[in-house]
Amino acid sequence: MHKSIIICTFAPYYIYMIEKHIVLEDIDPVVFYGIGNQHLQMLRALYPKLRIVARDNVIRILGDEEQMASFEEASEKLRQHIVRFNTLREEDILDIVKGHRTKDEVADGVVVYSMSGRAIKARSENQQKLIDAYAENDMVFAVGPAGTGKTYLSIALAVKALKEKTAKKIILSRPAVEAGEKLGFLPGDMKDKIDPYLQPLYDALEDMLPQVKLQDMMEKHVIQIAPLAFMRGRTLSDAVVILDEAQNTTPQQIRMFLTRMGWNTKMIITGDMTQIDLPKSQKSGLVEALHILNGVEGIGIVELNRKDIVRHKLVTRIVNAYERYDKETNSEIVK
Repeated sequence: MHKSIIICTFAPYYIYMIEKHIVLEDIDPVVFYGIGNQHLQMLRALYPKLRIVARDNVIRILGDEEQMASFEEASEKLRQHIVRFNTLREEDILDIVKGHRTKDEVADGVVVYSMSGRAIKARSENQQKLIDAYAENDMVFAVGPAGTGKTYLSIALAVKALKEKTAKKIILSRPAVEAGEKLGFLPGDMKDKIDPYLQPLYDALEDMLPQVKLQDMMEKHVIQIAPLAFMRGRTLSDAVVILDEAQNTTPQQIRMFLTRMGWNTKMIITGDMTQIDLPKSQKSGLVEALHILNGVEGIGIVELNRKDIVRHKLVTRIVNAYERYDKETNSEIVK
């Protein structure tokens, strides 16, 4: 908070007025100001003795000292509301400014809120097991078919840790393995080459964090997205680290990744055993890791299944059809 004193002279009187600057941190200012500055106009009406000017993420207030103190307190509560819920409604402003609401509570079971204000929480029993396993262990394996929310829920847990300041950074990684087709040499620099492999992670983050804030966090390396090959030699501390699509790691790669773990760090490893894109002769590192680490204290293993699929209903039918086909094919091979 910045404060300055402005002296207005109207002979023979001197009028001392205090100007303060409020910086909106950790939120998208557009959400605070509202579409077409509607929220800002409401605040001006609620504080008629103040001159309120906003530019970027800085609000300048000038005028009555008593209203200024009230505005400072209300703006901080509004900022905290946006951090928690990613949205701000006119009724929220009225409740907070008029003192009808002293504390915002996150509903039971909610991990975080999406940019549209939708509650992100477990939608199945096994998804809740994933949340519980994360709370109880420093390392969690989440294994299951497509559409079961493994990656999305894992990133939600990481975003929550960042917002609650129990972690200083989020590190997201994936093995850069092509899904059954050769893409050739991709144009651009290193970031351009790896971005297509990491797009699902960007999509999830964009659904939970304001675009401006997300970009700022990535520029400051608070959120880091990197291919698995870049992990060698690092020690990952004070972070939530997620390895996505781990079924496409080799035994050497996943062993290297798991041993990067540092102090105050949590790791989530996700994978789908039905979508291994490695060469037929190459063993999946995830399969081996689950066998070796099963029962190790501090490591949780959660298996999701087709009952946990939260995408379009056709995804469940597709997964069921392929499971039947795999069983029939395997039984014919045995015969």
